[in-house]
Amino acid sequence: MSPTKPYIVAEMSGNHNGSLDRALALVDAAADAGADAIKIQTYTADTLTVDVKHPRFQLSAGHELWGGEYLYDLYTRAHTPWDWHAPIFERARERGIEAFSSPFDPTAVELLEKLDAPRYKIASSEITDLPLIRLCASTGKPIIISTGMATLREITAAVDAARGAGATDVTVLSCTASYPAPPESTNLRRIPVLAEALRLPIGLSDHTLGIGVPVAAVALGAVLIEKHVTLDRADGGVDSAFSLDPAELAALVVESERAWQALGSTAIGPTEAEKEGLRFRRSLYVVTDVRAGEPVTEANVRSIRPTGGLEPDAIGSVLGRVFRTDAAKGTPLTWDLI
Repeated sequence: MSPTKPYIVAEMSGNHNGSLDRALALVDAAADAGADAIKIQTYTADTLTVDVKHPRFQLSAGHELWGGEYLYDLYTRAHTPWDWHAPIFERARERGIEAFSSPFDPTAVELLEKLDAPRYKIASSEITDLPLIRLCASTGKPIIISTGMATLREITAAVDAARGAGATDVTVLSCTASYPAPPESTNLRRIPVLAEALRLPIGLSDHTLGIGVPVAAVALGAVLIEKHVTLDRADGGVDSAFSLDPAELAALVVESERAWQALGSTAIGPTEAEKEGLRFRRSLYVVTDVRAGEPVTEANVRSIRPTGGLEPDAIGSVLGRVFRTDAAKGTPLTWDLI
């Protein structure tokens, strides 16, 4: 069991819908819900791709959310303007939560360093960009690496690159890079496998609907949960269809901590919380007033709650014996009575 409750990251992504006021409201919503951090993404369309209208730069027509859209146009619509970063970071500090980002090129790292970003997140599609990983790691900040689409070889290479560049605090996130992600493709059982293979803390970057999957991930050892958030799915937004609203985010905070608390230990036996219940197991009791010399029968001795008398299984050994002394109704049946 992790010594601390799961770290909850609210991913803003493009759900600011092009409004700084909405972006700041998302910071407030994350803080109000009890999240530990708000995360953004630091890129422009030009740092991610080029403006070319060719099928290789176009999402498949059948894509559930962005079918047929060109990458440049999608990233133009979804990016967080760089001059918004400072007010977003400042609002997060005011609200007592962390703000950090996923950089996508060296200029993004340069900006985030000026803002004293506390950590860096490597997005799933950038896990093979080892120079970017080394640059982030060279800052000495904690590194979070998302692993959507990645093989174990690619994950190990990314971790080795981070460590080789000086990173000492690395967290790896199990992830299914599908938007939204079907639960049956999430493969939460790989969380303990990754933990064993990498000897690192493992979290979950989750794109499924609702909070059931991330809560289940905590039971398998996830120490960090990242979920996209929006103020209201009905408002639209590039990621709103698979994002949590503020009430759902608050529920995730509560239920993930509850799942973590429930992990407990591997000890089998009564817990401290069950001590009172132990008093009310069944045992053999005298259930009618009896006199010395009367036989023990099913009418005057029964297995009832609470404890104090002989074990219920002793009934076969006491029936037909006689009472040695008088006994009032409600007396625990013990061997010295018969």
